Amino acid sequence: MARDRSGTGDPVRTLELLWRGPGQEAHAGRRGPRQGLSVDAVVHAAIALADAEGLTAVTMRALAQRLGVTPMTLYTYVPGKAELLDLMLDDAYRTMDRARPRPDAPEPWRTRVTRVAEDNRALLTRHPWIADLSAVRPPLGPGVIAKYEYELAAFDGIGLTDVEMDAALTHLLAFVHAEALAAADAAEHNSRQSDEEWWSVVAPLLERVLDPARYPLAGRVGSAVGAYDPQTVWAFGLRCVLDGLARLIESRPGS
Repeated sequence: MARDRSGTGDPVRTLELLWRGPGQEAHAGRRGPRQGLSVDAVVHAAIALADAEGLTAVTMRALAQRLGVTPMTLYTYVPGKAELLDLMLDDAYRTMDRARPRPDAPEPWRTRVTRVAEDNRALLTRHPWIADLSAVRPPLGPGVIAKYEYELAAFDGIGLTDVEMDAALTHLLAFVHAEALAAADAAEHNSRQSDEEWWSVVAPLLERVLDPARYPLAGRVGSAVGAYDPQTVWAFGLRCVLDGLARLIESRPGS
């Protein structure tokens, strides 16, 4: 199945919708009766559908049914699903919670970068479908631009070039997305069968077939780790990202 991607719709029409002013609707100026909806209402309903059932559930037909209108009615507000996905992502970015530092209390860069990671982790917990949406070409709407500006500020003035700032942010967000996908997958498995229940079935078989002499490291480390712990993996991975940036910054002359 092809993966959903942002930035695949009509770029001109998408930008017009993303940067529409208050009260500006996609169907303005068209003939026919004005419907009792708005672009915002369509986008918010699509986000609610994706939150509840995942990105694959978002179709124009399913969305129309949720809103109590015909599919053709939706096309008077958004040209199609491709543009709708861009609007959904931009709206989620625009409304995401961001922990704002006090302007009179300067913070170490590691604290700022950690906040960016945690803000994005919270966003993906609230809207898991975002991690399933490829955004190599992000919708350049007000939500995306404001998020980018906020996140770049965490890297500003720490000794990176502009290109490196963007690359560092991309690297950080790739880690956050990977961990969010893994954590969501683990949670889905646990909803059907807990780790404890799964291990109670698997452990007796492993004890019979696993040769400690042949797999000493796998046995020792696996026993120490036990079940997958998303928080442990998150904390260790984030520390590795921050430590790597620190080594890069410290290697610069005059750092």
